[in-house]
Amino acid sequence: MEPVVSIRGVSKRFGDLVALDRVDLDVRPNEIFALLGPNGAGKTTLISIVAGLLRATTGSVRVLGRDVVADYRLTRRAIGLVPQEINFDPFFNVEETLRIQAGYFGVRLSEGRLHEILDALDLLPKRRTNSRALSGGMKRRLLIGKALVHEPRVLFLDEPTAGVDVELRRALWSYVRTLRDRGTTVVLTTHYLEEAEELADRVGVIDRGRLLVVEDKAELLARHGRRTLHATLDRPVGSLPPALAALGARLEEGGAALAVESGADGALGEAALALAAAGLGVRDVETTRTRLEDVFVRLVGASRQAPPAEGEGEAG
Repeated sequence: MEPVVSIRGVSKRFGDLVALDRVDLDVRPNEIFALLGPNGAGKTTLISIVAGLLRATTGSVRVLGRDVVADYRLTRRAIGLVPQEINFDPFFNVEETLRIQAGYFGVRLSEGRLHEILDALDLLPKRRTNSRALSGGMKRRLLIGKALVHEPRVLFLDEPTAGVDVELRRALWSYVRTLRDRGTTVVLTTHYLEEAEELADRVGVIDRGRLLVVEDKAELLARHGRRTLHATLDRPVGSLPPALAALGARLEEGGAALAVESGADGALGEAALALAAAGLGVRDVETTRTRLEDVFVRLVGASRQAPPAEGEGEAG
């Protein structure tokens, strides 16, 4: 299956600063791809190059099989971009803003399509409201609407829910899935890692301009994940029973609790049986699993242990 976005050997320098370092990446059709990284990792720089807002120093980018430099008219029409920064003319109302944006792409926005976008983003009551009178969260919703008016094949969401309340964030998650199911490929950057864990089909982690990993979300969690059994004891103990020690259990909270880890798919039943056989009084038991946030921290932490390449620094 031919990728919707194909990035090959892309580097970007700003003077001596290396913002991107030989990035290779394919984004598949009809997927939600989460691009994760700390501030300054290169996420926005990479998106800007794909969207035609920046030129790569070296390398090439293709969207729907077309080069984003040579065939920029076609590729820009295929892309919808929701930037981090709020940017629109404050002298128009919500409906006017969306109709003007559609006009930039030569699209006459039908009443049905306009209503669908406004309804999905909970902006119908604000249809005639001047954009400068909108709250911060509503302005961000309007940005998303602007990116959708021409029905792009690829939608880039750069921190789309920053400053948006929890209820609306979940409504947007539902709409993003709907877009994916209708055939739109979505590339998402977010600092809310639970958002990426909830939505993404695949995950890429970037740091200091280098792509560290690209993997199916489930496989990434399985490869790096752990399941942990936590037991709170009736009273503290000074040492572990041999059977639990053999399973790698550890005492916590001054001996008032213990924890046993297994692989992401590993069974904790053996540990539970050993705990029961040891005769320890247990007040509470819970199991937890590694979250995407834990994997992200581990990957970036390992990356930061390696010395930076010459000229590396902070970039968007």
